[in-house]
Amino acid sequence: MNNIQTTENTLSKNFDIKSLLKFAFPTILMMIFMGLYTVVDTIFVARFADTNAVSALNIVSPVINLIVGFSTMLATGGNAIIAKKMGEGEHTRASQDFTLVISAGVLLGVFIAIFGTVFIDKIILELGSNNILFPYCKEYLSILLLFTPASILQVLFQNLIVTAGRPNIGMLFGIGAGIVNIFMDYIFMVLLKMGIKGAAFGTGIGYIISVIVGLLFFSVSKKSNLHFIKPIIDIFILIKVCTNGFSEMVSQAATAVTTFLFNRIMMKLLGENGVAAITIIIYTQFLLTALYIGFSMGVAPIISYKYGEQDKKQLKNVFSICVRFIIIVSVSVFGIAFIFGSPFVSIFSEKGTYVYEIARNGFLIFSFSFLFCGINIFTSATFTALQNGKLSAILSFLRTFGFIIVILLTLPDFLGITGVWLAVPISELLTMIVSLIFLYSNKEKYCYA
Repeated sequence: MNNIQTTENTLSKNFDIKSLLKFAFPTILMMIFMGLYTVVDTIFVARFADTNAVSALNIVSPVINLIVGFSTMLATGGNAIIAKKMGEGEHTRASQDFTLVISAGVLLGVFIAIFGTVFIDKIILELGSNNILFPYCKEYLSILLLFTPASILQVLFQNLIVTAGRPNIGMLFGIGAGIVNIFMDYIFMVLLKMGIKGAAFGTGIGYIISVIVGLLFFSVSKKSNLHFIKPIIDIFILIKVCTNGFSEMVSQAATAVTTFLFNRIMMKLLGENGVAAITIIIYTQFLLTALYIGFSMGVAPIISYKYGEQDKKQLKNVFSICVRFIIIVSVSVFGIAFIFGSPFVSIFSEKGTYVYEIARNGFLIFSFSFLFCGINIFTSATFTALQNGKLSAILSFLRTFGFIIVILLTLPDFLGITGVWLAVPISELLTMIVSLIFLYSNKEKYCYA
């Protein structure tokens, strides 16, 4: 059904490069800040708990990856459908689908929390914990599982507030959650000396604060573009949401597997120092790719809206601006990473140490991946926004799992540690070729170029 829009949505206006970057900037800043506070959170655990606690975080990280994967799947998949409905003028149905997605997120969170709590011992042991790490893992995971519904809602609200045309609120979501998390870490771990349990409570309370703000935002004004309304229970919509956002689920699941494989190979080649070095580079990669991820998340609702509105001229204009921005940023980030690789590494490990030397040498090779990953992240997000979850999932699978696994299982046998450092750059390059093929072959179907 079509409805008269009560409040003009920011997505409906004509975008030029200035207004597009202004709209995406809050989401970019949010992702960069989330990357920073994730690093700070880990530093708290390392400094105010012990190395066993840090190891325990790595052991249970696949569970966290799974929760984040489900959250992002619902958020990005729902984003595409809801923004398209808004572009088509079906604002009541957009709010109904919005409420349905939020409800599904809550139910999924409750299910994961109950299932995880019941089988927590078996899960931890299957993830590879030994007797020493088991108590740490159980302390952390048992608390964090209780906050699973809030964790999923936080991701949903952060994304859908942007779709509602309020990216600044979304930015405050991310920054606010990060500040609360760090503040709570200080209270629980430094002042109360609760160890790894304090880290779990700090993270969980950060989720709760964000959820409260999100509930208030979508409940107070019934005249906003998106608000809570009695949903239509439409299984087809939920299936479509999951299909559209499946690439993000693939990406998170692949991250858990590839991280495990990286650790195993580095342990074999260089021992514990090698594992520490690859961890440093993974954290640095997360920080630097946050710019691409934030930009892609920020412009995705615009692409979905213009596609739903069938405004081909604006869709082409927005897409053109995005591609040019990604190319410029990719070259810039590569230059920064290549020139300032040593200072980045020194944040995690002191100069002169063996770990520092391994990571610094590796980062010089690894930094070439930043030339290619931007277009891959943007292309995957674009196809999700255009409701082509299949192509998006293929790209996510190739760059985070398919190519990397093949390279890691072959190249180190010939090139040793250099083969490990080359795995991600080569994987990103091959994925970029596939991305360009997908973009070219679908340009007439979606009219973005």
